[in-house]
Amino acid sequence: MTGIADTGFIVAFVNRDDQHHSWAAALARHITEPLLTCEPVLAESAFKLYSTSIVIELLRSDFLRISFDLEENITHIGQLAEKYEDRNPDLADLCLIRMSEIYPTRDVLTVDSDFRVYRRNKREPIPIVCPPRRA
Repeated sequence: MTGIADTGFIVAFVNRDDQHHSWAAALARHITEPLLTCEPVLAESAFKLYSTSIVIELLRSDFLRISFDLEENITHIGQLAEKYEDRNPDLADLCLIRMSEIYPTRDVLTVDSDFRVYRRNKREPIPIVCPPRRA
């Protein structure tokens, strides 16, 4: 399995006390190459995990790989920010939407329900992998 990692997935994978840890750990066993991500996701993850060291280790171990250049994509990110202004997206989410356009065969691994609303290439649903909804 390949994919694009969002903050919620990373936090759930690392934090055994996270409500989605079992889901993330099970999913991680099927990963066949580094998950792609961006620096804003890494910054959020380090903040939420209270540990930069853990995030650095995920990069060093090739569990994650930075595969996005914000400067090269700033025009697209600005357009997405305007489009989704009413949802108040953070920079990480906007970068992941753009990454989904750049890497169209990769699903976004997330716990964020906003990815059910966001669209890539203006109208396409973003393929996501998320924890099962609770009844």
